Amino acid sequence: MNVTKASYKKHFKTDISAGLVVFLIALPLCLGISLASGAPLFSGIISGIIGGIVVGFVSGSNINVSGPAASVALVVYTAIQTMGSYEAILLAVILAGVFQIILGFLKAGTVAYFFPNAMIKGILASIGLVLILKQIPHAFGIDEVFEGIESFRQNDGRNTFSEIAYVMQNIGWGATIITFVSLLIIIFWDRPIMKKFAFFQFFPSALAAVVVSIGLNALYKIYFPDLILGPNHLVQLPVADNFSAFIGFFTFPDFTQITNPQIISIALSITFIASLESLLSTEAGDKLDPYKRKTSTNTELKAQGIGNIIAGIVGGLPITAVIVRTSANVNAGGRTKTATITHGIIMLVCVALIPTALNLIPLASLSAVLFVVGYKLTSVPIYKGVFKQGKKQFLPFIITILVVMFTDLITGIIVGGTIAVFFVLRDNYKNAYLHNKVSHEGTEKTTINLAEEVTFLNKADIMLFLDHLPENHHVTIDGSKSIFIHPDIYDIIDDFKEAAKFKNIELELIGLDDRKKSEKFWVG
Repeated sequence: MNVTKASYKKHFKTDISAGLVVFLIALPLCLGISLASGAPLFSGIISGIIGGIVVGFVSGSNINVSGPAASVALVVYTAIQTMGSYEAILLAVILAGVFQIILGFLKAGTVAYFFPNAMIKGILASIGLVLILKQIPHAFGIDEVFEGIESFRQNDGRNTFSEIAYVMQNIGWGATIITFVSLLIIIFWDRPIMKKFAFFQFFPSALAAVVVSIGLNALYKIYFPDLILGPNHLVQLPVADNFSAFIGFFTFPDFTQITNPQIISIALSITFIASLESLLSTEAGDKLDPYKRKTSTNTELKAQGIGNIIAGIVGGLPITAVIVRTSANVNAGGRTKTATITHGIIMLVCVALIPTALNLIPLASLSAVLFVVGYKLTSVPIYKGVFKQGKKQFLPFIITILVVMFTDLITGIIVGGTIAVFFVLRDNYKNAYLHNKVSHEGTEKTTINLAEEVTFLNKADIMLFLDHLPENHHVTIDGSKSIFIHPDIYDIIDDFKEAAKFKNIELELIGLDDRKKSEKFWVG
């Protein structure tokens, strides 16, 4: 069964609902990243729309959500200060998009298959943890820090932890009440017993929390004026008086800077960071996907490149696939591109037609939504599961988390990946030779004999081979002669066991249980 095509109709309602949730989360993040970049406020919204509609349409991923990312904000901010012109930076965004398309055709995206699973899990857990910590100020009514910024050091001179200490001394009770009421609504709304009713299945808990929070702030104005949330505690979307003013929100690139070598340098920086985060987000998204579908990372690079070219032409910030929005999409029930594209369409329609209504949304209610997303990314069972895999998995995992928490995402990716590769290389020092023998018995049965030493370096070959096996097939994976099999390989096989159910593949595993070497597992 082709899961992707069959899922569009099956998941249409939940995808629409998920798209609405992602829109609510993405809106303040797009605005916050615009502010942190020193770019026009509407530039982040433009990228959110393009990331949803354009990239969502051409991407090979079913669940990735793209838009402006905090990882590129510092590059843009520094570039604007250097060049003195946002229009010049837009040219660099266009060039970065061209470079990404070239990388896609050069198949540079396959580097993503070599991201260690421990690092990917560490990035997901760290994003969840940072998300919770960064939302605490907004939840308690302190909105001095831009939404969506993940770095340890902040624009207000404090850091993640000193900000929380400051918040505890300056609690805004109006926002705090809204946060806790919103959390209660979300928890109640998402209980399994409530999902038995069609209304609770389609109408997202996040939207219910937002509607109630707007009502609460309206009640404050009537009965509790001391608790009223001012504009700085609400979504602050630019409002155009007429169509001409709305068109004025768009900025266009300065093509006269095409010969400026600094533009090339800026474009290369954007290309590196945007591509790295997009590839990581794609791999992480595939891990979160309940159907365990595999995304072509080369296609993803091309899709991101197309998005950045269009964003640069009309005034948008650089676009990447974003882990927070992708995980929120999955948690909200998004299963196909419909959810991603829907979030972009809703953003376009709402910012064009009802910006004043959007500006009534308290940031505190959106913090409650992000708390739930963060918790699902960094829950205790995730830490326990990686810990049980041993120190070679747990150390890269926990180090990645700590580095992201005390620096930023890109630094965490580099350091976490380096630690994981160190363990891999050390394991391969004793026996670096790998021999994969694949024998086909007839046309309907495939036997895969794993080598004595199967390491993380073999991850891409095995994953791609399994992903391209045809439907209605019998597959045997024999690890009885293997002395060492890296945990990442077990993860790939576990994912394939789930995917096999949807492709009608009969899977036999031999010798892949350390406790019972000859035990066989069947998946029909």
